[in-house]
Amino acid sequence: MEHGGTRQIKDSTNNDQLVRSTSSSRVGIPSSFRTLSCSSSLGGSISAITNESLQNSLGRNSGRDSRRRGSCSLRRDLGDRVLKSISLSRELAGQMLVGVNSSSLAQTGDTGDRIVVSGWEDDNENWGIPTDNGNNFENGFKYSSHDPEISSDGIMFEPSGEKAASPAYLLEADRLFPPPADLMLHSAKNDKIHDMHFTSQQGKPDRLSPTLDYISYLVHLAFFGILGVMTRYLLQKLFGPNLLALTGDATPLYLDLPSNMLGSFLMGWFGIVFKPDLRYVSEHLVVGITTGYMGSLTTFSGWNQKMLDLSAEGHWTFAVAGIILGMFIVNECVTIGVESAEFLRSCFSEWIEKCSERTKGRFQSLRLDTLKLQLMVIIFMLVIWVSLWGLSCILAVKKMDNLTNGAVLWLGCLLGPFGVWARWYLSRLNGQGLGMNGSLKWLPIGTLLANFLAAFLMAALSTISNAVNTKRCQIIVSGVQFGFLGCMSTVSTFVAEVYAMRQSRQSGKALAYTMFTILPSFLAGILIYSVPVWTKHYS
Repeated sequence: MEHGGTRQIKDSTNNDQLVRSTSSSRVGIPSSFRTLSCSSSLGGSISAITNESLQNSLGRNSGRDSRRRGSCSLRRDLGDRVLKSISLSRELAGQMLVGVNSSSLAQTGDTGDRIVVSGWEDDNENWGIPTDNGNNFENGFKYSSHDPEISSDGIMFEPSGEKAASPAYLLEADRLFPPPADLMLHSAKNDKIHDMHFTSQQGKPDRLSPTLDYISYLVHLAFFGILGVMTRYLLQKLFGPNLLALTGDATPLYLDLPSNMLGSFLMGWFGIVFKPDLRYVSEHLVVGITTGYMGSLTTFSGWNQKMLDLSAEGHWTFAVAGIILGMFIVNECVTIGVESAEFLRSCFSEWIEKCSERTKGRFQSLRLDTLKLQLMVIIFMLVIWVSLWGLSCILAVKKMDNLTNGAVLWLGCLLGPFGVWARWYLSRLNGQGLGMNGSLKWLPIGTLLANFLAAFLMAALSTISNAVNTKRCQIIVSGVQFGFLGCMSTVSTFVAEVYAMRQSRQSGKALAYTMFTILPSFLAGILIYSVPVWTKHYS
């Protein structure tokens, strides 16, 4: 029997090393469990060997005292639990270590209005989490109520009851692609963070009707979108030539770089690490902050257009440097955001463990789980949004009559929500693939299409503005570019998707997605903007 096991181990060296790499250097996992998991992952025959060895060991100890029998019984229970864990982990490890589901990989940033449609079509106790063929996709991980749960000792067991229906019973699945070993074997620190989450002990929140649910998402997107436009405008003025003079039109440090940096950093916070906590309060709040605010705070089309301006003036070195440097900076910002948020969240989890039950109850009460509370929030945000919209309309007309550049901001606030809605709607294409066969499902086609269309239209409008060459036309075009097109494109969602691909160890796809986004937008802009500038000699 031993020789047979040895031959199987030798024949399966690659699998042995693969599983050992995910099982080693973990906190709280006894070495006997790691050795057993390593050898048993080779196939069902090794599991049978382990069962037989355990039973023989128990048989040899059957004649000893009752205390010894109790110890053997405990070992047998642990052995059965380990073997069950191994059988469950083989399928999970095969999925996680070979590669993350292509469709779910493209949905890490945004799923658009499918979060509403699928949430109502699939009545499977997941209260609004987008589904696909009965499986839940949450930040790139596909899981369902049948997925195994991982405890702090590294042994997995199948959830049941209300906890199995909870979308937060695996909190780490709400984070974007941790290393596969971290999903399979949690450290004690991550388990403490998991225990802090309250949703597994709560009932389902009341559901709005489909129409009100959709309206609530649109209102949240519009409200936070206007806030994003205003923040981007303030950052342009603060870091631009008029004040700090750190950014400008004739430098690779383009005007929208500070807003892209801040939005990418915040995406690491609220779009990755703190996302499950926001979801606990309200799913509409998650979409409003991530897709609405951070998507409008950052802009890909504005970044692309500034590089086109540099190329049209002959500053090709600055244009290329602006693209490479800008991509490097925003990628580092989202990474720093994730790392800092993880530290703060671990500190908060340790603090909340020391709090009284009354304090914990106050955190639980933050959840918008009744129809009354949800309707109050909708009305509140609707009133503020309409007020801001009306004020923006009045000020835009006033500024346009005086032909002042201040009209750009207010036109942007008027048109910004339409850009957010367009991008949110296009995001439904993420994870759908191309053609009848659904190829390239890993590619976030919706985000890619939104960024490309916005960059294309911005370049075309810039050409029209140069051709007309009037002050009024320039202000109107700038307002449309700053508001509608600036909100239609996004950097924060884009870098979050790239970050997800990198963390899932698919750097090739991350690089391909980056190239598919940047190169076609820049080349199309050269054809429709830079070439007319060169041939018509526009200034």
